[in-house]
Amino acid sequence: MRGEALLALEDGTVLRGRSCGAAGEACGEAVFNTAMTGYQEVLTDPSYHGQLVTMTYPQIGNYGITAEDNESRKPWLAGFITKELCRNPSNWQSIEPLDFFLRKHGIVAIEGIDTRALTLRLREKGALRAALSTLDLNPRSLLAKARRAPSMSGSDLVREVSCEKAYRWTEGFRQRGPALHVVVYDFGAKFGILRCLARQGLRVTVVPASLGAAEALALKPDGVLLSNGPGDPEPVAYAVETIRRLLERRLPIFGICLGHQLLGLALGGKTFKLKFGHHGLNHPVMDLETRGVAITSQNHGFCVDLASLPREVRTTHVSLNDGTSEGMAHSQLPAFSVQYHPEASAGPHDSRGLFVRFKKLMLERRQSISPC
Repeated sequence: MRGEALLALEDGTVLRGRSCGAAGEACGEAVFNTAMTGYQEVLTDPSYHGQLVTMTYPQIGNYGITAEDNESRKPWLAGFITKELCRNPSNWQSIEPLDFFLRKHGIVAIEGIDTRALTLRLREKGALRAALSTLDLNPRSLLAKARRAPSMSGSDLVREVSCEKAYRWTEGFRQRGPALHVVVYDFGAKFGILRCLARQGLRVTVVPASLGAAEALALKPDGVLLSNGPGDPEPVAYAVETIRRLLERRLPIFGICLGHQLLGLALGGKTFKLKFGHHGLNHPVMDLETRGVAITSQNHGFCVDLASLPREVRTTHVSLNDGTSEGMAHSQLPAFSVQYHPEASAGPHDSRGLFVRFKKLMLERRQSISPC
């Protein structure tokens, strides 16, 4: 028989449910994800480090866990919240049920609560600090733990998820034209981004978030990608300084999600925390140059302040939900970024052409510096 679990939010809300993962206790920021699918990618996305994720779709786990869909080496979120967890998946690719996966990786999870009501509360109040436990079932005690949980604002979580040393990524590599070399700064990089780069025929070297500009340049990159990642971008000042130095060298730079925010800071902009963030696979984004709309995959709690950007940085994309920054480009430097996830793991593939654009920038730079 499955044991009891308790979820407490800092606003005083306490919800009882059943444990559907590992025994234990977890604290962090409670957020909601509106995706109907992609729960394995959510679990293994480093951008969710330090968060308790609520899935709004009522039944999660019905296609199990596959060998191909991890987005990093392990799950990173603090805890998992669902209405109902399916223990008998139907999928020929499934290698294990979701509850096995959660227990194996020590992820505390709760089911049997009204996740849509919880989502409405988070929309009203904003993302809230929370505590989830299968051990401490005293509401008053768990509520106190939720209120003592660290705030996401001001927290540098990048150091905790970044790789310790540089490595080459070759999965999905397809030789296409000149052998261009991309250095990927790992602020919490998803495997889907690396696969998309490799499929463009790019040689990919992933480096730690703390690697200095001189060390990165010594790898002789044709371009630099700034990856997604968790937490507040402002405390990641070491990366902002590195990006400023790379911009001085006029290297093509492509930022994704946290990479977009860090590039914004390096270009002189500011960032702020969204009320409840953007987490899901169905966020409409408009390209202001073409007026085309893409449905995008998103996962972020902070955003670039559009009004803070210098004149030479133009906004290229905005969210049609709330008008916030979804993309920018520098008018004089080969640098651009998007707030959403063009690799879309999981999600729609509307924006994968951005990787082609990045490759084109690198080809143009190489041709401009090659001897006649």
